[in-house]
Amino acid sequence: MLLFRARHLAAAVLVLLLSPCGLALAAPALRYTLAMPQPQTHYFEVEMALTDFGKPYTDVKMPVWAPGSYLVREFAKNVEGFEAAAGSSPLRTEKVAKNTWRVYHPKAKNFTVRYKVYAFELSVRTSFVDAAHGYVNGTSVFMYPDGGQQLPSTLEVKPAPGWAQVSTSLKPAGGTFTFRSSNYDELADSPIEIGNQQVLTFTANGTPHTVAMFGNPKFDEARLLQSMQRVCEEAHRVVGRNPLDRYVFIVHNIERGTGGLEHLFSTTLSVSRTAYSTEAGWKGFLGLVAHEYFHLWNVKRIRPVALGPFDYDQENYTRMLWVSEGGTEYFANLIVQRAGLLTPDEYLGDLSNVLSRVENTPGNKVQSAAESSFDAWIKYYRPNENSPNTGISYYDKGELIGAVLDLLVIQETKGQKHLDDVMRLLYDQYYAKLGRGFTDAEYQDAVAKVAGRRFDDFFRRHVYGTETLPYETALGYAGLKLTATPATEPALGASISGAGGRQTVTSVLRNGSAWQGGLNVGDEILSVDGLRVTDDVNRLLTGRPVGSQVKLLVSRDGQIKELNFPLLASTAQRYRIERQANPTAEQQAVLNKWLPVRK
Repeated sequence: MLLFRARHLAAAVLVLLLSPCGLALAAPALRYTLAMPQPQTHYFEVEMALTDFGKPYTDVKMPVWAPGSYLVREFAKNVEGFEAAAGSSPLRTEKVAKNTWRVYHPKAKNFTVRYKVYAFELSVRTSFVDAAHGYVNGTSVFMYPDGGQQLPSTLEVKPAPGWAQVSTSLKPAGGTFTFRSSNYDELADSPIEIGNQQVLTFTANGTPHTVAMFGNPKFDEARLLQSMQRVCEEAHRVVGRNPLDRYVFIVHNIERGTGGLEHLFSTTLSVSRTAYSTEAGWKGFLGLVAHEYFHLWNVKRIRPVALGPFDYDQENYTRMLWVSEGGTEYFANLIVQRAGLLTPDEYLGDLSNVLSRVENTPGNKVQSAAESSFDAWIKYYRPNENSPNTGISYYDKGELIGAVLDLLVIQETKGQKHLDDVMRLLYDQYYAKLGRGFTDAEYQDAVAKVAGRRFDDFFRRHVYGTETLPYETALGYAGLKLTATPATEPALGASISGAGGRQTVTSVLRNGSAWQGGLNVGDEILSVDGLRVTDDVNRLLTGRPVGSQVKLLVSRDGQIKELNFPLLASTAQRYRIERQANPTAEQQAVLNKWLPVRK
């Protein structure tokens, strides 16, 4: 029956592809041209040639968001001068939705769309061009014909005068700076750096890697390439599958780095140009490399069902960002440690800091990791002064869930399995075999299959609920203990900004002194107990006993108010993960599985 149906399907396809004259009908085709003739004006000029589009009109769209950054950014706001023509004849166009332009071409199958994009936001999520260089994040520059996301395309880049380099993971298509993509997702997911950037190369796991460095940073080239190679090779060991034939790092070295964004065969990193000169900055850079590189598996291939194929018109919701982002951060820090670039004790110190950050955030008891993931679109990327009281970062909480769950799996399998095996199973089953993402339940099934038992209660209480993770139990399996040092001093329980020479309240923590006493965000603190405030407010509170009264004079909306309330003890605690004195052989085996030391 299958053979019969396949033959008839092939015959039907053949009929559809042949015209009455017996000639193959041409398929629709796309060709983009990207130019920047006056880069100092911050405009990209885009031309999209559409061939063999037979309908009387075609809608072309601009995405509203960039995959990997969960916020509707309305990229269409930067488009101007939209027009279309068939040869030399203008075509009628109209904008029919916030990100959609309709081109009427009833007598022309071939036509060209042209428009400009204002690009002056240098982040990993947006596009930018000035006199020094150009950077394209595809979703903010390239439109696509509605319904034609699966069409292949070619792209010709025309650099500004004097620019000699184009760095991208798109494959060459013949001709100078001409590239091809198999569909719109690939085009949009392949950022482009244009200018005179420094280009370095190394090989990891048999795959060529390119590093395009913009910004003239000072760094030790040999050290950088060797360390990046070690990070990449260690990352490959986690899943044990190499989906790459090339990879590109685009690195923007600027005054203040802003992070990174993952792509299918590349990543863009935004790094402070002085980061390479300090140990903290160097560690931060390696962690960023590891995080974005590991995304080539976790998110780009091992992904929740909601994260591909993408709907570029609206939000794509998932409750699994604690895995996709928090889990990636967990593995990234493990990768740096496994690569020998962090000692196990340094790793534990960094994990202690994350634990302290999460457990000292009031929102950790309000919002679960799953809720944080789902609400990323409206909360994580749109924080306000009350966010610490109502939410938790799925990056930080996800990293801690990953650490605890990993230790539980290692213990359950007597040191034979860990979360690496879960990632490998997800890759093989859903990406390689089924060609799709996994559901929330399927992730739990994968953990259960690797561990040999289910963790449904763990997920219910700690992932979909807000109960404190079983840190002590999990760490104890590895011969580790968690110590908590409570604060002994009273605390105002508010964050104060000294910008402009004023002491202004920027946030108030739930149930702290300021919360109970009625101090508001936006209040300017003028005096404490009759003493004029000239700098840090906390300096005037140092040494006071818990419970002592404090009198604040504040300016609120231009009116002077007096507040009186007692100073409460700080609820913050400092957490440290430490080694037990005499771990058992079983505990040492778990620790060795969790934090191996490469020789």
